[in-house]
Amino acid sequence: MRPIHSLGVFIPIAIVLELAHAGPILVFGAAALAVIPCAAVMGEATEAIAARTGPGIGGMLNVTFGNAPELIIAFFALIEGLQEVVKASIVGSIIGNILLVMGAAMFVGGLPRDKQQFSQTAANAQSAMLMLALAALIFPAIFQLIHGGGLPTVGDERVNFGSELEKLSFGVAIVLLISYAAGLIFSLKTHRDVFNPYGDAGEEEPPHRWTVRRAAVYLALAAVAVGVMSEILVGSISDASKDIGLSQFFVGVFVVAIVGNAAEHWVAVLVAAKDKMDLAVNIAIGSSAQVALFVAPVLVLVSFLVGPEPMALVF
Repeated sequence: MRPIHSLGVFIPIAIVLELAHAGPILVFGAAALAVIPCAAVMGEATEAIAARTGPGIGGMLNVTFGNAPELIIAFFALIEGLQEVVKASIVGSIIGNILLVMGAAMFVGGLPRDKQQFSQTAANAQSAMLMLALAALIFPAIFQLIHGGGLPTVGDERVNFGSELEKLSFGVAIVLLISYAAGLIFSLKTHRDVFNPYGDAGEEEPPHRWTVRRAAVYLALAAVAVGVMSEILVGSISDASKDIGLSQFFVGVFVVAIVGNAAEHWVAVLVAAKDKMDLAVNIAIGSSAQVALFVAPVLVLVSFLVGPEPMALVF
């Protein structure tokens, strides 16, 4: 059992605290810690299925379920109308992957070594996709500055931006998803060797111990657990943030973003320690690009179906 799995004890603790109507800080803390092992199991199950289904389907599975914990948490936040928490978690995920995860991977990987190497082509491609996404995400804010009279201040829980900005955000979301699909073709098909240099050569990985059926069962159970813990987590955010004395935006940037990606962060540091900086860089930059190109637009589209009002891409 990996050390991260030991946090699974917080799953029943969070449920008991919620049913006992314990203090919001205790409920929020237990639920946040409980999400981490669930996300780790989802990642392991996805890798096990991907290892037995080939690079094409495997890559799509990793893309689909790699951000599932964060999407599930954000989904419940949208239902509760906590749009600023959702947008804060998007910002926190992008910044956290680029700065925290990349920095930690370089630090841990560089401790016993004088030099580490990674593919410049893959890093440039991922960085270009990320810059494209960030440029597109800025357009709605520019529109709001010019035609809306200013941006919301930090701490505003809900802002009605109007139908024009909501339609613009919808269009930007569609463009981002199309760009993401094109990036998948580039990374999973036409330039797969560049993005996965350890796939066919180098150190041989032992076969995964899980069968496809077992991995699918674990994936389903972990997804249900993430859903339950996310509902508890989101339900206690407002009261917990007030009791701690922090804004919901701060909680979204630092707590929700880190919790939703903790398992992925752990993997990036571990592979860097094994001198696989290509993979560590792809995880760090690629995760940021996925959040900007996939998670953010999907949440915008979902917000048109759930929650009190559509979410505008104004940060």
